[in-house]
Amino acid sequence: MFSNLRRAVRRGYRRAVDLSHPARSPLGSAVVNCVVYQDGIRQDGCAEVEEALRRVRKAGAGFVWIGLHEPSQQELAGLAELFGLHPLAVEDAVNAHQRPKVERYDETLFAVFKTVRYVEHEELTATSEVVETGELMAFIGEDFVITIRHGGHGTLGPVREALEAEPDQLAKGPAAVLHAMADHVVDDYVAVTDAVQSDMDAVETAVFSEHGGRGDAGRIYQLKRELLELRRAVAPLGRPLQHLATQPIPVIPPEVRAYFRDVADHLTRATEQIGAYDGLLDSILQAHLAQVTVAQNEDMRKITAWAAIVAVPTMVCGVYGMNFDHMPELHWTYGYPLVLAVMAAACFVLHRGFRRNGWI
Repeated sequence: MFSNLRRAVRRGYRRAVDLSHPARSPLGSAVVNCVVYQDGIRQDGCAEVEEALRRVRKAGAGFVWIGLHEPSQQELAGLAELFGLHPLAVEDAVNAHQRPKVERYDETLFAVFKTVRYVEHEELTATSEVVETGELMAFIGEDFVITIRHGGHGTLGPVREALEAEPDQLAKGPAAVLHAMADHVVDDYVAVTDAVQSDMDAVETAVFSEHGGRGDAGRIYQLKRELLELRRAVAPLGRPLQHLATQPIPVIPPEVRAYFRDVADHLTRATEQIGAYDGLLDSILQAHLAQVTVAQNEDMRKITAWAAIVAVPTMVCGVYGMNFDHMPELHWTYGYPLVLAVMAAACFVLHRGFRRNGWI
């Protein structure tokens, strides 16, 4: 009941997709948005990238924020030439599947974040997908931000809207956008790790229930695989965030650097929680394997007990099946019922003894 309640709450607070901005390119283009900001205020009438950059550099203030979704090499080549992006960073941005990192190329910063999303499911099975991952990348310069999203989730619409609602923060420049992205990604890490708790509870309850199923091993391994995917997204981001929070970087003003320390603290919480989950799953798996071994031993005891009971009449029948003339009570009228009575009594005594000892 509580797991269903948690799922309902998560559905109720799911972030909305950003469809409010009018500066969207036609279907088929990788450019999702191109906006100029001056003093933290969104400027209108700058849908073209070249025009937006020219306007910013002519004014000598503000910056342009360009959002892309899964651009091709050709689509990104023009932006790379316009903004002077490094070819190695451009190649990483196109190919995706990169490790979370922050790299500096001259006066440009290139950051990669892994995005995660909890996949809702009614019941965890051996093939359930629990965590879905994607990527967010960002080129940060003195007067521009280029964000690139790979995957079907992780939209930056809520981030843009939240920043536009705080002009003082947005006025700090591209570094404020990078911090908002990092904070958004890490908040999702915390939310997903909290959501995985319901699956952990379900597996733990099933294993330690009175009639724990032997098929729970597949669910445990599946959850461990999903946790491994989550850890690959979360853990490598620790060092880049520490670098942004402590090292002097030209495009990161000192007043923004302190914000990254707060994001790093939240990341540490998520990392520790994932590690705790993994350790708990190891313990649950060991307990499950021990339960399977105990159940197998109980089955073997039952089989052995019944085999011992069946062995008594088998032995007696085998003796009387031998072709000898001088067999005891062979020609006695009550010999046959007497043998049957002896076999039944012996089986009854064995059954009672095994049952008293818990073997049957």
